[in-house]
Order: sequence, then C-alpha cells, then structure tokens
Amino acid sequence: MDTVRVAVVGAGVIGLSTALCISKLVSPSSITVLSDKFTPDTTSDVAAGMLIPHAYADTAIHKQKQWFRETFDHLFAIANSTEAGDAGVHLVSGWQIFRNLPAEEVPFWADVVLGFRKMTEAELKKFPQHVFGQAFTTLKCEGLAYLPWLEKRIKGSGGLILKRRIEDLWELHPSFDIVVNCSGLGSRELAGDSKMLPVRGQVLKVKAPWVRHFIREGSGLTYIYPGASTVTLGGTRQKGDWNLSPDPEMSKDILSRCCALEPSLHRAYDIEEKVGLRPFRPDVRLQKELLVKDGRKLPVVHHYGHGSGGISVHWGMALEATKLVSEWVHALRNPAPKAKL
Repeated sequence: MDTVRVAVVGAGVIGLSTALCISKLVSPSSITVLSDKFTPDTTSDVAAGMLIPHAYADTAIHKQKQWFRETFDHLFAIANSTEAGDAGVHLVSGWQIFRNLPAEEVPFWADVVLGFRKMTEAELKKFPQHVFGQAFTTLKCEGLAYLPWLEKRIKGSGGLILKRRIEDLWELHPSFDIVVNCSGLGSRELAGDSKMLPVRGQVLKVKAPWVRHFIREGSGLTYIYPGASTVTLGGTRQKGDWNLSPDPEMSKDILSRCCALEPSLHRAYDIEEKVGLRPFRPDVRLQKELLVKDGRKLPVVHHYGHGSGGISVHWGMALEATKLVSEWVHALRNPAPKAKL
C-alpha cells in the first residue's frame, strides 16, 4: 500500500481538526471530509468557543490537561500570528465567579491559561451576589471563522471536502482504507451508540462593543463572552431535547441573568437567537474498531462525544486520533502473516 485513503465523517471542529492533523502527520495519505452539514450550519458555529475546559468524569485529569494544553498552545500560536483575524482566534480576559466557595479553588487547567489568580475583594464588589472568583486570560475561537480557516488548510494540503450524507460507514468501503468517525450526534445511527444524546444550548448573539471582559458563573450556565463582532450570552443545558427552534421565554431568561451580572447589557442591540445541540456522551469515545462484514474489513477510528467541551480540547484530541490512524496504517502496511494450517 502506498497512499492510504482516509475518510473523515463530520465537519464540525472535531472532524476538520482531525482531518488537518492526519493530512500533516500521516504520509503519504489522501484525506476526504464527508458531511451533510458544513459551516455555518454546525454546532461548532453556534458555540461560544471559549477555552475553559469541561471536565470528563471518566478521563484521567492528566490526559484532559494534556489535550487542553496542546489545544491552547496551538491556538495561542495562531493568536500571535498574522492568521489570527482570519482564523477568528484571540485572547480575552475576564472572571469566573461563584455564589459559594468551589470545591477546587485552583482547577487543573489553572497553569495552562494565562495569569490565573484569585479575584481581589475590590473586583468582587462588581458581583455582590458572589463570594469567590478567579481572574485569568484565555483564548476565544470563533467557529464561524475558524471552521472555514480549517477547511482552507485541508484543501491546501490536497484534501477533498464533499457534501454527502453517510447513512452507514460501510458505504465508504472499498473506496477508503480507513474511516474516522467524527459525526457527533450522528453516531447514534452510524455507530449504533445509544449513549449519545443531545444537550440543547440556546444563546443570544448581541452587539455590545463596550463589553470587553468575559464573565462566567462557576456552574457554566450563565456567561457573557465578548467576541470579534458580537457578544455571546448564555445559556441553557437541556439534555435529550432535539428542538432547534429558539424559545422566546428562554431568551428573556438568558438576557435577564446576564444583565444581572453586567447591567450595561440592557443597551445591547441586534439581538440574534441561536440554538445548537451539543453531542453529549457520558465519556468521550476515542478508540479504534475493526468492522467485519461478509469477510470484508473496515478499520475505523471513532472520535466523538465531546459535549460542550470540544473546542477546548479539539487539537490535542485530534493529535491523539491521528496516532490511532497511524496505528491502522502500520497494520495495513505490515499485515500479520497468516498462520499455516
């Protein structure tokens, strides 16, 4: 086998970053991304894109920290380059605030973000309902800019991007040697994974150019994230809800909660309602599987189930998924000798 043919199913931030990593690190290879949805119609386009890790209960902390650090370093390099504007990546400073003392005053990711410290009493006066807070600088990755930027780089390295709905991974055999399943919620059907559930998130995108600092309640349910052109106000977390239509009452509640933290948002204008379905799974699935059917074999790497934390770990996990692809490539290029009868 010379050039290995890899299909990546899914074109959110997980699929595109994994495809780009494979194109850079697996050689020689040809990469094809297949999806029925592309930017601006993916969950990644709705996401606020703040690098504040979501904790995965069944994943070792050192592994989560590695994924976050690799992602932070990757995006920090972009933020410090001439590509920052095109990629939609920039630094943003702000506060994470708590109504009660958190179990962990210093989270595992504190030494990855920049300038992490406990908030002063003077700073906390801004938030009279809160007793504790953390101040730090992190990165914001705007999906509406970052996804097209990733697509451009995939195409620039010779990859193909095709709009096609995949109903069964076997459709890709024998055209491809390896399939990488980054289909998110689509894995309920594609991988028969009943653990996959939507967690509905509704946000408001508003114009409030005077808001420069992020504010996030420790629960992660209420947040104000300033971006390049809009401020994202959130949010909701509705497990098992597939409804993509905005709920006006929820929008009122989101705006009310955010105005309680930042009263100047009463003057926000050009308010847009957005809904995304986070691809929730009790634990992220990142593993190899050999599908076998009627004597045919299809090597697969599953990479999905990141919930609300995908952007914070996408590059680190894409690097790990690429290692699994490399293991399949090695197996295909060096098949085990058949035992003699």
